[in-house]
Amino acid sequence: MIKVLFVCHGNICRSPMAEFILKKLVEERGIAEKFEISSCATSTEEIGNPVYPPAMKMLAEHGISCKGKTARQMTKEDYLYFDYIIAMDRYNLRNMKRFVGDDPYSKVRLLMSFANSSADVADPWYTGDFNTAWNDILKGCEGFLERLGI
Repeated sequence: MIKVLFVCHGNICRSPMAEFILKKLVEERGIAEKFEISSCATSTEEIGNPVYPPAMKMLAEHGISCKGKTARQMTKEDYLYFDYIIAMDRYNLRNMKRFVGDDPYSKVRLLMSFANSSADVADPWYTGDFNTAWNDILKGCEGFLERLGI
């Protein structure tokens, strides 16, 4: 089983979008049973809160439900458990240091690196632009699957 964890600041916009986009992609390919996919936050600000309504709406527009998802904070145990820990931006990478240390197992990556880009995933919390975030995340998730040879 391939275990994937997406990480952003609050776990209410980008990382849950990535979680559910990747879940849909593997389901469409008929390989969902080969994956465990989750998401979390580096901060405690949104713990227990549902996905941000505009992010939920964007997912729903693409036929994706995120019902029941609530924000949680990353733990040190997550680093040991997951095979891939994928951050939405460099700020998240910096904040993840307290959970992953110096990444001794090379599990941590930026999502857009799978799309051959050094860019961060656009943050719709500040811009309100969920379309750009969707496109960035979709490119990154498709690139991730391509990198895995799927």
